[in-house]
Order: sequence, then C-alpha cells, then structure tokens
Amino acid sequence: MFYDEGPLPLPWSIRMKIALGAAKGLAFLHEGAQRPVIYRDFKTSNILLDAEYNAKLSDFGLAKDAPEGEKTHVSTRVMGTYGYAAPEYVMTGHLSSKSDVYSFGVVLLEMLTGRRAIDKKRPKGEHNLVEWARPVLGDRRMFYRIIDPRLEGHFSVKGSQKAAQLASQCLSRDPKSRPLMSEIVQALKPLPNLKDMAISSHQFKIARVDRTMSMPNSKNGIRTDIVSLPKGQPKRTLSSSHYGHASPYPRHSKSPKPIA
Repeated sequence: MFYDEGPLPLPWSIRMKIALGAAKGLAFLHEGAQRPVIYRDFKTSNILLDAEYNAKLSDFGLAKDAPEGEKTHVSTRVMGTYGYAAPEYVMTGHLSSKSDVYSFGVVLLEMLTGRRAIDKKRPKGEHNLVEWARPVLGDRRMFYRIIDPRLEGHFSVKGSQKAAQLASQCLSRDPKSRPLMSEIVQALKPLPNLKDMAISSHQFKIARVDRTMSMPNSKNGIRTDIVSLPKGQPKRTLSSSHYGHASPYPRHSKSPKPIA
C-alpha cells in the first residue's frame, strides 16, 4: 500500500540491518542448508520485512539445487529479473552461488543510492544502476556522490565506505573474485551500529555541493511496500521508487526508529 506523498526514506541503520538479514538468508541457503541452494532471483521485492525490519527471503519459485562435488556451476535456462542477474549467467546460462552474490551486490547498491536497478526514466547513462555507479564505488572521495541524497548526510562514513567496497566486490565481473555470502555477513555485522555520521565530514559537504552542480536530475528513493498476510500482520517488501526529497529527521514527520 502506497501513500500519495510517498513514505520517508529508511534511515541508514535500518538499511544496513536489512542488508545483514538478507545476507544471512542467502548464506544459509549456500552454506548452511543440508542441500545447498542457489536462490536465482534475489531482488528487493523478494525481501520480506516484519515490524522490526527483520529480513526474510520469499518466493523460491526459481531456486535451483547448487552443483555437487567438483562441479562449479549448473547449466540452466536463463531466468530471473533483468538488472539483478549476473552477467556470466545471462551470457552462458552457467549458474552458481556467485550468481546470487552478484544479485546481492545490486540490492546493496540500491540501498546505498535509493535507486532502482534499472530505471528508464533516468537521464541517459543512468538507466542501469550498476554501470552508472561502478566507476566511483572504489573511490573514497567520489562515492559520496551516489549515496541517497535524501539521507542528508545521516549515514556512517566508515559504514558507507565498507558497504560500497563490498558492493564493488560482489559486482566483480569475475565470479571467482566475488566473496562468499558468509564473508559478506561478517563484513556487514558492525555496519548498522556505526555512529560516525557523514553530515559532519568536510569531504561529504564538498561532495554534496559538487553533486548539486553536476547531477541536478538525481531524485533517489527507497520505499517499503505493505503486503497483507493471512494472519492480518503486515509485512513489508523492500523495493525502490521515485518520490520527492524527504528527510527522516525531526523537522519532518516521524520515520522508522533507527537501530541503537
């Protein structure tokens, strides 16, 4: 259920909590389950959120048994969602757990930027989120330009740098270079609780001025959809959208309470 004025942006700590929860779900499928599973269609709309923003994976319709023994991949018909699927899977049909890792990198990038994986309404050169963001993910001075501007600097400097680095690793064109989901879980664990807010950073202030001058059409958003469940308890699915700039802080109406 959406409101005409659009929901407020999720605070940084909540975004990282959701990323961690989703990563744990994929790590279990890949490394904890009795028979490892490749999810194959990991995307924001397949992440269910409860009232406390605990994340759970939904819709296993495209899931596939992982390769056994010395096999590195399974060959299958290409299915999934455009913008989230790993490039080697799209080109060859070779599916592995590292395909899910790539998809996780796309979702993490959506959380960082507040943008859709594919958005044809954006200016030319910005339709594909990964291709637009990839050049600056590894640049500690430049990556501030792609952080969701509606956060207004209320995000961790160290946390955002680590998340951007992690997204870059997940989105590596070489599947072998992508981390395991268990490694991603360990990297994400401290991020929801970091308090070094960028709003007090001189570097961020410079980047904000630069972005205002060079990216006037950037209106980012990240939202939560309400899904009615049989027991009457609402759950949200994480997804991205466009709506006006809003702030999750006191001068506006209340937003989800950040994690302590």
